[in-house]
Amino acid sequence: MYQAWELFCVFFKIGAFTLGSGLAMMPQIKRELVTRRHWLDEDEFIDIVAVTQSAPGPIAVNLAIFLGLRIGGVKGLIATAFGSVLPSFIIILMIAMLFQGIQNEPMFIAAFKAIKPASVALILVPVVTIAKRTGVIGFKFLIPVVIALLITFTPLSPIYIIIASIVIGILYYGYKKE
Repeated sequence: MYQAWELFCVFFKIGAFTLGSGLAMMPQIKRELVTRRHWLDEDEFIDIVAVTQSAPGPIAVNLAIFLGLRIGGVKGLIATAFGSVLPSFIIILMIAMLFQGIQNEPMFIAAFKAIKPASVALILVPVVTIAKRTGVIGFKFLIPVVIALLITFTPLSPIYIIIASIVIGILYYGYKKE
């Protein structure tokens, strides 16, 4: 039970003090689980991140669930799921209660504008780290950049881009092995 409680506390702390998406949580989760506590090695963490990004649902919750299951079994899964979701629930509840009186206040608006660039930086750090670790450097780094631009600036569905990427990968790597 100690490990489940510790997992809950780790994910509660990360959820309470990380602003942005689940991707913004990745550096803190990696620091806590890989670097600080040595519950996983870096390769295991990257594999779990890859799996969670391909699963439907919020990345932060998926990551918490997979990591909790890997480290603490079913009890760990429950602990990390609640630990990652509870801070957001509490914060959103408090904001909803307070928001009515301050949503048009200049200080409130300025604070949220300042949070946006910080969230981008928090997302960029794990992207670069994972890119380096998986060998997506140099020319290969252009592929995800081009795909991100296609998804952002064209009406193409990400599903078609994923299917095209799979076909191109099979053709390229299948041809390369021969």
